[in-house]
Amino acid sequence: MATTRIENATVWTGHRLPSGEVFTTDAVLIRDDRITALGQTARAADADQVIDAGGGFVLAAFADGHVHPIFGGLEQQFAPVRDMSDPREVAASVGAWARAHPESEWVRGEGFDHTLAPEGIFLAEWLDAEVPDRPVVLRATDYHTVWVNSEALRRAGYGVGVAQPHDGEIVLDTEGRPTGTLREWGAWRPVYRLLPAPPESTLMDAVTFASRSFASAGISWIQDAWVEPGDVGTWLTAERKGVLDQQVDLALWADPNSWRDQLAGFEESRSRVTAEGAGQVTAHTVKFFADGVVESGTSAMLEPFCDCPHSQGLPNWDPDEMKLAVAAIDALGFTAHMHAIGDFGVRMSLDAVEYTARVNPPRDRRWVIVHTQLVDPADLGRFAELGVVANFEPFWSKFDAWQTELTEPRLGPERTHRQFQTATLADRGAIISFGSDWPVTTYAPLEGIQVAVTRQMTAEGPPWMPEERVSVDAALAAYTSGVAFQAGRSDAGYVRPGAIADLAWIAQDPRAVDPMTIGAIPVLGTWYRGRRTFTG
Repeated sequence: MATTRIENATVWTGHRLPSGEVFTTDAVLIRDDRITALGQTARAADADQVIDAGGGFVLAAFADGHVHPIFGGLEQQFAPVRDMSDPREVAASVGAWARAHPESEWVRGEGFDHTLAPEGIFLAEWLDAEVPDRPVVLRATDYHTVWVNSEALRRAGYGVGVAQPHDGEIVLDTEGRPTGTLREWGAWRPVYRLLPAPPESTLMDAVTFASRSFASAGISWIQDAWVEPGDVGTWLTAERKGVLDQQVDLALWADPNSWRDQLAGFEESRSRVTAEGAGQVTAHTVKFFADGVVESGTSAMLEPFCDCPHSQGLPNWDPDEMKLAVAAIDALGFTAHMHAIGDFGVRMSLDAVEYTARVNPPRDRRWVIVHTQLVDPADLGRFAELGVVANFEPFWSKFDAWQTELTEPRLGPERTHRQFQTATLADRGAIISFGSDWPVTTYAPLEGIQVAVTRQMTAEGPPWMPEERVSVDAALAAYTSGVAFQAGRSDAGYVRPGAIADLAWIAQDPRAVDPMTIGAIPVLGTWYRGRRTFTG
């Protein structure tokens, strides 16, 4: 029975006192995989290992309520397209990678900036100039937009006169020819179905990279928010090989076109995870994409966009079908995890929850609406009334190029300044949890917390919607106890005797530094179930 004591620390327990402050102490004792004592009692106990935290800050390990680990890991394996300044630079990087990898039949890249082209429209001919003879498929940072070259269009059968899918857009030029920009699943999934599956070694490299990255950021639990059938085996293999440093829950993707046929598969995947796994991977969740994203004009809106031909966006689900689907997976004991960006997408999701609660027997549910970008004022109170967790990606809550180049022109000023109402929803009684949506944006919780607390891009710049700032304590809670609640975990999210020993040790108290420096605080240690997974 191994014991570890961490002392000389500010131990932020997450437990609020009657005064509203969070209870802190100075030491924590770990025995095997559990916290057994705090403070004076912990300091008085014998320990096999004593760690002097040097006045640092110890808290429950962070949890990510919405992330895409395999995508983020695979991004490292393909052509580098992130953090480039214009489409030609992206194309040149793709061309260089293709020439260095002549064995690759398809050229892939993940994470190009979808604000680099006017109206977010990228042309196949820009890629053709670099790679004319092999198909190229690049996915944007929003993971809803794909840019392909002419050979990829040809292989997918996309030409003049192509029929538009009901759940996506093949962007056409003025003469009706595909431009090379594909928006949403209905448009780009036919291309992705042609891609060869990555070998197991590549997938294991991807998962290992993601897991180590999370550990380095103080994370011990993640929600993989987009899992297709083949991914289940990848996660089980990763667990068997011992490459995971986090608890992982899988959100199985519900296809609006075939969800009824998926129900048996959802149950089979859950049973397989239970039978073949050792408990580090679970499959409690089903993922719904209610809509797309504002930047592509595909989020589902109550009122028309200002500048978009899709008028009110492209909802991925018929509202009545979504109600039936959420009720069906709920009846099987799954949790609904619903991507909703536009105000109609949010309303569809809330309506599906309300319907399900009415037609199914009562139970303790932890349904989640994720991103929660634009909520109609009439729907703000429904989160608490229905018991829906509002999951935000706090790093998004700043007025950056996505907003100035694509979002504000689509929404107009009034709706633009009603986005990401974190404080408002918390004040209305909603449970708030945080996530990253990595690789869309950074996986580092401290960087997200900095934005949640400041709503600023720079120390000199003005805050965006400062009324939606939250306290550091509230932001820490959203990344710890908030996600633990979302996950249905009663033994995590707080530093208390009896809780699972998932802990993070950071160099400074984030409540005591310049808020604009929170994201730069070093992570010094991470523990998953009492096992140290990162040493900074």
